[in-house]
Amino acid sequence: MINPKPLFPGARVALIAPSGPVPPERLEPAVRSVEKLGLVPVVYESCRSAHGYLAGEDQLRADDLNHAFADRSIDGILCIRGGYGAQRILKKLDFSCIRKHPKFFSGYSDVTTLHIALNQLCGFITYHTPMPSTELYDGADEYTMKSLKRVMFGDSAGTLENPGSMEPEVLVPGCACGRLTGGNLSLVASSLGTPFEIDTRGKILFLEDVDEEPYRIDRMLTQLLLAGKLNDCAGLMFGYWTRIEAEQPDRSLTLLQIFRELIVPQGRPALMNLACGHSLPSMSLPMGKKLKMDASAKKISILR
Repeated sequence: MINPKPLFPGARVALIAPSGPVPPERLEPAVRSVEKLGLVPVVYESCRSAHGYLAGEDQLRADDLNHAFADRSIDGILCIRGGYGAQRILKKLDFSCIRKHPKFFSGYSDVTTLHIALNQLCGFITYHTPMPSTELYDGADEYTMKSLKRVMFGDSAGTLENPGSMEPEVLVPGCACGRLTGGNLSLVASSLGTPFEIDTRGKILFLEDVDEEPYRIDRMLTQLLLAGKLNDCAGLMFGYWTRIEAEQPDRSLTLLQIFRELIVPQGRPALMNLACGHSLPSMSLPMGKKLKMDASAKKISILR
């Protein structure tokens, strides 16, 4: 896997919206938040466009991403927000061109689709991070910003640690080593059966989600299980499960019950309650990077 050059003070970064539209009132503060990082934001058309629940039509969003990678004056690419729509542009992306111009690329949530595609088809590391018009525009906590700057400016070796107030929990003890893949469970599950299907073989699978009922989490994990993805992986990391609430709690399983019934029997080392996903504080993750996870010791190391 290629490790793209890190960003640096004064780096020109493309702001793109490959999925949902940016709320107009958030664009200016999102741009300022990038400037506060010492970067020079270049706002692409998708950040100012809307087509229903999309940030412009598919071709426009795909063109923004293609052009940002092809433009040699652009040092990195920040997805300004998630939403829905990244899957719709996959077949419009010029992966042969993108492969020739690996760059720092970041985002999360719906951007999971692009992390998987860029890691697997273009062979370079990408970064699962908070986004300018989702978290950064309103100011983020010290832990979140320190973790973001760490991956952004090239200091991504060492350990992945929760903030002091949050303790990871052991779901399945043991050790695992492999490249990191995954992201938002809904997007991981919806990749199955497509040319862009996630490959978990020998990898550490990270999962998180937001605004789903427990039975839907069960359904998507079961889909991964039946597709062999949970058996293929070397280990699992679970982040935030934000607003995962049952409409009828007395007729639902809890998340922990679901994990114990679907994940534990697979025998893969697994950690949960990691500070990453649709809540703050949130760590930034190097997707495609090789990790060593000692679930028993609640320790995750990034390998060079």
